[in-house]
Amino acid sequence: MHYYKFNIADYRKDTGHLSTIEHGIYRQLIDWYYLDEQPIPLETQVVSRRLRLASEVDVLSLQNVLSDFFKEGKSGYVHKRIELDINDYHEQAEKNQRNGKLGGRPKKTQVVIDGLPHESQNNPNHEPLTINHKPIKENKRGSRLAQDLFFPKEWCDFLIEQRPELSAQKTFDQFKDYWIAQAGQKGVKLDWFATWRNWVRSTNAPKQNPADIVRLTVPSRNEPDPALEKIKADALKAAPMPDFVRQFAKQVRTST
Repeated sequence: MHYYKFNIADYRKDTGHLSTIEHGIYRQLIDWYYLDEQPIPLETQVVSRRLRLASEVDVLSLQNVLSDFFKEGKSGYVHKRIELDINDYHEQAEKNQRNGKLGGRPKKTQVVIDGLPHESQNNPNHEPLTINHKPIKENKRGSRLAQDLFFPKEWCDFLIEQRPELSAQKTFDQFKDYWIAQAGQKGVKLDWFATWRNWVRSTNAPKQNPADIVRLTVPSRNEPDPALEKIKADALKAAPMPDFVRQFAKQVRTST
């Protein structure tokens, strides 16, 4: 397989405990598994050489990833989710191959006979055969946002491209919570992706924290600070403290 779906939310939920090195190793093992469509070899040296892992820390990280996400089998380290994706991929490929031998997908003018899905009528002048012999109307009522919806990759890509200053996961969670809580017809939409695009465009940019604003107190060049130079000049111009004032202050300090 040269392509597979990648759910960011699921990945972050399952890999929050991994280090940066372990993240890189896990992603490379996933790509390897999908590309070769075979389990990861049991020989650790072979895997380490292919992933270019040299240090003991790298090898230990590899072992941690294999023990966390893979199951050791006779043919190698097996990943259950990837195996399901590969099987689905081959089933769909075989289905497409069968359809190709039959002339491809049925055309819009063909009517699939009820109970005989592999036979069709090539009669473009025939009226649609339905239960009540009426044309099927397109559903324009819309739908509600699914409560188990994960962050679609297409939605995340749109946000990153249009509003990179926003937090992707936080914005999606706010969007999902808002629309799931809407009651009645207000929570029903025809195109949720279009609703998401409008939400992203209209979301206010996060306000900057005043504590994050750094004020420069050191001159950027090797020159005297004008403010400090003024303080020194004022100190030179100031009149010295009279002796009687100094003596009075000394007596006050000794008496207390």
